[in-house]
Parts: sequence; C-alpha cells; structure tokens
Amino acid sequence: MKLFSENVIINYDIEADLKQFFHQHTFSKTAVLVDECTKESCLPLIEDTLPKSYYLIEIKSGEEQKNLDTCVFIWDRLTEFAFDRKSLLINLGGGVIGDMGGFCAATYKRGITFINVPTTLLAQVDASVGGKLGIDFQGLKNHIGVFKDPLRVFISSKFLETLDRRELRSGFAEVIKHCLIRDASKFEEISKKELEAQDWEDVIAHSNQIKNDVVAEDPEEKGLRKILNFGHTLGHAIETYYMNSGNRILHGEAIAIGMICETWLSEKKFGLTPEHTKMVIEYIKSVYDLDRIDPTAFEPILALTLQDKKNENNIVKASILKEIGNCQFNVELSMDEMKRSLEYYNEAVVNQMKY
Repeated sequence: MKLFSENVIINYDIEADLKQFFHQHTFSKTAVLVDECTKESCLPLIEDTLPKSYYLIEIKSGEEQKNLDTCVFIWDRLTEFAFDRKSLLINLGGGVIGDMGGFCAATYKRGITFINVPTTLLAQVDASVGGKLGIDFQGLKNHIGVFKDPLRVFISSKFLETLDRRELRSGFAEVIKHCLIRDASKFEEISKKELEAQDWEDVIAHSNQIKNDVVAEDPEEKGLRKILNFGHTLGHAIETYYMNSGNRILHGEAIAIGMICETWLSEKKFGLTPEHTKMVIEYIKSVYDLDRIDPTAFEPILALTLQDKKNENNIVKASILKEIGNCQFNVELSMDEMKRSLEYYNEAVVNQMKY
C-alpha cells in the first residue's frame, strides 16, 4: 500500500483497504454511484467489502451525462433514501462519476462525506485526485464546480483490467503530461515502452506523486497548479467542440492533440528545441490514432478557448513547456498563434511530419 497524501491510497488489493476503512469509520447510510459499465464490471470486485444495506444509484455513462439534470437525479435519490449529513457516497467509476458524484455530495445538505474509487486510468492519475469537482454547463466543460477533497481515494490497477485499449490510451495522456511538465527522465523512460508494457503500479504512483506535490503547494489553482493544464487550453476546447457537434472524442484523445499543438507553441514561444519537439510529438503519434481537424472547426475551437478557466481579462493564458520537465504557466496566447498551432497539427503531424 502506498499513501501519497492523507487521503490517497494506492494498492492492488483494494478489498483489504476498503474493509479496513469501513472497520474504522461508521456512517448512517452508504450509497454507491455507478454507471452501467462500472455496475457490471467493477462493482462485483468490491461488493463484498461494502455495508450489507448499501444503496445503489445508477446513471448512464458518458461525458454528455455530466450535467445538472443528472445531478438532480442523484440529489433526488439521496433525498428519497433519506440520507443525512452522516451518510457516505462512494463514487465508483471514471472521471465523470468522480467529478459529478463528488459535486453532488459536496452540495447535498451543504456537504456529505464521499470517497472515490476510480476505475479508469484517467481517473486514477488525474480526475479523482486534487479536489476539483464539477459538471459541464451549456456545452462548456467543467463550467460549474467546487474544490472539495474526498475523505479517501482508493486506487487499484486491478480495475485497468476492465478497460479497452482506447480508454487506457485516453488516461495515458495525463501520464505523458505529468512527465512533460515535471520529470524529463520519466518521460524518457515511458517513451521507450509500448503502452501495454508500462508498469501501471509505478506509472500511477508517479503521476499521483507529481499531482499531489503541485496541488499541495497550490490547492485552488492560483498559480503553480496551472501547469497541470498543459495541453488542456486547446485540448479542452477541442474536446468541447466535438462533444457539442455530436462526434465526441475521449478526453485523453483531445489532450493528446492539445499537447501536440502546445508543444509546437512551446518551441515558438520559449525555444523548446526542435529535437525535443520532435521527440514529444513522435511519441504522442506512436500512442494515438490521430485524425485531421476540419479547418472549418478552427474558429469555433478558438472561440471556446475564451472560456478556459486560466484566462484573465479575456486574454487566453496557457501553460507552456520551457523544456521537457519544466513548464511555465500564465503564458499569453493570441488567436493567431493558436490557429497556427492547429494548422501545424493538420499539416505537419497528421499528414507528413515537417520540421
């Protein structure tokens, strides 16, 4: 068992950790929030550790469910089950379940206890750690939310065995990001391995250590924590555009594109060496199946960057690499620079690499 903060536990044997947790804590009532996927594949892995009289709240899977209507459904169930402020909500699932379940718990009766049991790589290395909770609103990703830490986060690589390769790759984008912003030697290490050959216990622990260190210094994203958004200024806009157009791509796929664009911007803004630019982009290309972005989408994507939460005074501010392992936050980006990065992605990355 590895404890990276007072509330994050990483251990393959999650059953033993949950049994110990319920031995040490008493709750008036317990509910488990699942979607149809985690109900079938993940709940059976921990069900024997849960209180005998737990309640089940099931929602549909998918980012499109991360909205106020689903929150109302969850709040309705908690109210119907007469949950009080001594109750517990267990969020069993990926980033959508963790973000939305935590948000519902943090706001129900001004806050009940919740724990996260992340079941995707994305949630295990990013979404479930750091206390960010929220939902999408009017087509804008994570537009409504709060900061609130769960009582515990139980992370087990056992759940990765339930994922398909596309979901695994999606989560791996955040692993790549953590290495690029904070640990050049780790990036070199992971880039020498195929996806299936990664040491998941080590990768998960490494990402959690980086995120925990950054969040501990800046819990409410007033400064340093913004480096965790490398690749996300354009990546979130791309993800939101495709979600709103009905042709959704996964979070990590959008962030992979965003990291390519923002790596190119790193070379133009900070002089990241062409060799390192090529190293980063070729590795990302080797992991992801990248598709061209229709140029007609550039303008709506760029418009969406104006909603990025790092912005100030309607100026887009991004986190950009000074070098691999060293990231600078609050870097101003112009619309023209971002448009050129999207053009670079299409022309130089999707078609033929040009340097």
